[in-house]
Amino acid sequence: MTGDNQRVDASDTPDARPPRPAPAAPVSRARRLRAPALTLAAAAAAFAYVGTVDPNEPGHYPVCPLLRLTGILCPGCGGLRSAHAFAHGDLIAAFGANALAVTGYFVFAGFMLLWLVRALRGGPVPRLALRPRYWWGIGGAALVFAVVRNLSFGSALAP
Repeated sequence: MTGDNQRVDASDTPDARPPRPAPAAPVSRARRLRAPALTLAAAAAAFAYVGTVDPNEPGHYPVCPLLRLTGILCPGCGGLRSAHAFAHGDLIAAFGANALAVTGYFVFAGFMLLWLVRALRGGPVPRLALRPRYWWGIGGAALVFAVVRNLSFGSALAP
């Protein structure tokens, strides 16, 4: 019994609890596969274009600005020729044009395979969250690659 001086607290009543959120609807397999499939399609389209339009013929692609201004090969120089050879299945020529790029193609392929398998199974999306020291290591490896390919003893790495 409540009098004029007593107040009823709504939290004391059993019906005053906030409603529980509805469980999330399961995500369909098609929705889970959308992002990796679109990413893979974009990469395949890029390789198809570079495989069709030969970078060895002048006029199709811009020249590397660092190479044009300084004569120094950057870590990416030869990457389009590498992608062209890779698209045609010539791994020897691809490695000869840019070994670092070919390594990147295989790392990308492994990441895509992992992403597709997890999307099919409904697992978590793989994250490319590396610690800063690994990013510094990758940058350092690219820098060493660039320096070595510009020296006389590393001319085998030049495109």
